[in-house]
Amino acid sequence: MSIGHTLLGLLESGPRHGYDLKRAFDEHFGHDRPLHYGQVYSTMSRLLKNGLVEVDGIEQGGGPDRKRYAITEAGVTDVARWLARSEKPEPYLQSTLYTKVVLALLTGRSAGRLLDAQRSEHLRMMRGLTERKRSGDLADQLICDHALFHLEADLRWLELTAARLDQLARAVGA
Repeated sequence: MSIGHTLLGLLESGPRHGYDLKRAFDEHFGHDRPLHYGQVYSTMSRLLKNGLVEVDGIEQGGGPDRKRYAITEAGVTDVARWLARSEKPEPYLQSTLYTKVVLALLTGRSAGRLLDAQRSEHLRMMRGLTERKRSGDLADQLICDHALFHLEADLRWLELTAARLDQLARAVGA
């Protein structure tokens, strides 16, 4: 995810302080990975340097000065271009899981046990996501569906690989 573009998009509704940007980001996108304040301010500094945002005001208080940021026309154009650009699909051609299966075979360890353990971990994660989906709002349901579909594909791969372990062992010279 492009944090810079996301923060720019959040600024399109109006100027905000860094604290407000972090809160809006976390509310909409950060359920599993909240944004750190340092990340917000370093990103805003970069966006300011690149002319995509400007300081709309500075408030003084008991602590450090609070800058209010506003998106510039260049920022609006940048977000529009980013939103219009398709994301490159990630084919996972070099997955850690595949590497572990092959190394297990090459080192004489049980690739079958590795696949069984991974299947259990995937199913545990799927149960948790399914529960979260049941109790979540629409945004949570959609993000859980996305993750569940990927995990289902992984499970299909685990089953296929388990069925072909003997062939794979021969192919890698194990």
